[in-house]
This record gives sequence, C-alpha cells and structure tokens, in this order.
Amino acid sequence: MALILAAACTADPSRNWPADLYQLNIRLNYPSGYEEAVREGVPVLVSEKFSGAEYQVVTNVNGEIGLRLTAGIYRVSVSDRYRSRNLFNGTSDFVISADLNASLDLVYSEASPLLIRELYVGGCSKAPKEGSYQSDQYVVLHNNGSSVQYLDSLCFGTMSPYNSTGANNWLNADGSFPSFAPIVTVVWRFPGDGTTFPLAPGEDAIIALRGAIDHTQEYPLSVNLNRPDCFVCYNPTYFPNTTYHPAPGDQIRQDHILDVVIKTGQANANTISINSPTFLIFKAQGMSIENFVRQEGVVRVTPGNSSDVVVTVPWEWVKDAVEVFNGSSTGNVKRLPPHQDVGFVYQMETYKGRALTRRIDEEASLDEGYTILWDTNNSSSDFYETDTPLLRQ
Repeated sequence: MALILAAACTADPSRNWPADLYQLNIRLNYPSGYEEAVREGVPVLVSEKFSGAEYQVVTNVNGEIGLRLTAGIYRVSVSDRYRSRNLFNGTSDFVISADLNASLDLVYSEASPLLIRELYVGGCSKAPKEGSYQSDQYVVLHNNGSSVQYLDSLCFGTMSPYNSTGANNWLNADGSFPSFAPIVTVVWRFPGDGTTFPLAPGEDAIIALRGAIDHTQEYPLSVNLNRPDCFVCYNPTYFPNTTYHPAPGDQIRQDHILDVVIKTGQANANTISINSPTFLIFKAQGMSIENFVRQEGVVRVTPGNSSDVVVTVPWEWVKDAVEVFNGSSTGNVKRLPPHQDVGFVYQMETYKGRALTRRIDEEASLDEGYTILWDTNNSSSDFYETDTPLLRQ
C-alpha cells in the first residue's frame, strides 16, 4: 500500500498524486475544558480494517493529521497521555473512497493508580508429559501511584461475551456501548476493613484465579501460586470443581482467600477465556457492592442468551481494564468502549506458558525510584505478549 504522510492536513497541490490515493484529514476534538491539550506530536494510529496495514502519524500544532491512502475502511485510534494523569482516547472507522475531512471526538479519563500488570490465562504444556494445562491462571495488580493504595473492597471479574469472537449482544442498535460493564459468572472482592491490605507505590499483588498451588511440582513449565503474598479465588461451595480449584497450598494465608459477592450461571469453576478475556478491576461507590447487586435491574440476562446472566457495573466504578483479542481469528469484536480501552492485546497462542504483560515506563521509573507502568488506556500500546511471565522470572 502506498502512503505519503503530510505535516499538515492539506495535500500539496503541486504533487501529481496517483489516481487511487485519497486524502484523509482528521481533526482531534478534545473535551470542553481541555483545549490546552491540543498540540503537536500526539501519536495517531491509522489501520486498514481488512489488510491489517498500520501507520503511525503525529498531529500538527492544530491537533490535526493528514495522509494519503488507497481506498478502504480505516480505523483511526488515539491514546493521548497529557501531563501524566490525563488520558484522552478515541477511535472511529472511516470509509475512504474519496478525499475526506473528518473529526474524532476524544473521551477524557484519569489514570488510575491501581493497574492490571499481567494477565496469565492461556495455559501451558504438560511437558514432559503429554497434553495441555489451564488450571494455573493468575493476574498481577500493581500500584502505579505515588501513595499507598488499599485493596480492601476492590472487586474484579470478566465481561460478557467471554470470547472476543462471540457476538456482542450488549451493543446498542447504533453500535454504541452500553452504560455499564456486563460482568459474567462471578464478582470477586477483596476482604478487609478499609486499611487491611495496603499496596505501597510500585508493589504488586498476585491473584490466583484458579489453583493456588505450586503447579510446577507436576508441570515444570507452569508457575508456583503457593505463595504467602498470593490472594486466592477459592470457594468450594460455589466452585466445587477441584481440577481448577484444589484446596489452597500451605503457604496461602487464610485472610487472602477472596469473597464471592455474587455468582451467576451454573459454572462449577471460575470461568475465564484462555484466549480472549476482558478483565476489569472496580470498586463500588456510594454503597457496598453487596447492596448494589441486590438492586432491581442490576442483574440481567444477556439479550439472545438466557443462560448468560451478568452484573451491570457502572463504567465510572472501573479502575482499570484490559481487552484481549484472539490472535488466531480475524473476527474479533470490541467489548470495552474507548474511555476504558481504545485498543486490545493479542493472545497469539494458548498452552505455551505466555502472559500478557504491561510495559514499564523506564524513564518515569528512574525518576520515581520504583516501577512505573505504561498507562494510556490503550492495550495495543500498553501491553505485549511474553514467553517469560513475571512468576517465572
């Protein structure tokens, strides 16, 4: 595909452009009150929906980009971090069959101090035995802020649909996202009285989503989740399947066993997609999470799928979220709106012991003296797939 980038949004009239190239001009619209964020050098990703071709351009001083493209359907995505904690995200598709002048509205969000650092859900090989293994799923949370954060009452879960290749029946008729996150199967919560589980700046918290045991004892390519610093999703009343939820190991603290706020559906184990989950952490505001789930209309049935029952969590309660796409499919569908995650990270292969890990902001980490993670609310740039998860380093 031929491409020529322009510094401004006006094509050079003296150039004899090929007949099959069209000019795409995009202006970034920042929310009211944030006009000062309009500036030169903001990165913009332009990708063709079917060919997969991607181009990185930057704005001029007026917050605009201009480029020449062949005909196609192009997705324009922006993740702009302004003055450390101000995040602006937006994405939209544009059909290019002629010269086009358009705008892209950006949504404001504030960077959360609590972040998802690593998601390990794809399983590993049983080598030297035969077969594959997926009872070792875990997630790592991280305090990216400058003050102590408390995990007490923090909740988490995964969204409907389970997989990125399933139909997203929660989208509105116009293709827009609902005003809530549909959490499926179960809502988990950290216990505590408000200050029981402090997380210092730069520190991590590990959550065993399934078996809190040393999986390497039987499967050397797996991970050890029998650790005193590990929190555990374990409730044999709701999830009696011991293949996925064996009794926690001897290093697990009793007060690190997490609470089930509510379980929906009939699953006998904590159900998380191994190739394309959407994972969220959130905290109830103005009421307890227990009182919230008792309210009428909070628990709903997924349209067109009576067996898929969800808890409708307001987006403003979400602290962080990551969307995973199935790397072996071209039919992935977004579940998170741009103000939560404008992009996605691919799980390219399962049962290879790989993890999806957030990048480290090396410069900020050096300045602060502890690990600072990259956070733009865009998993396409914030995360990468690695062969060496944190718990195997």
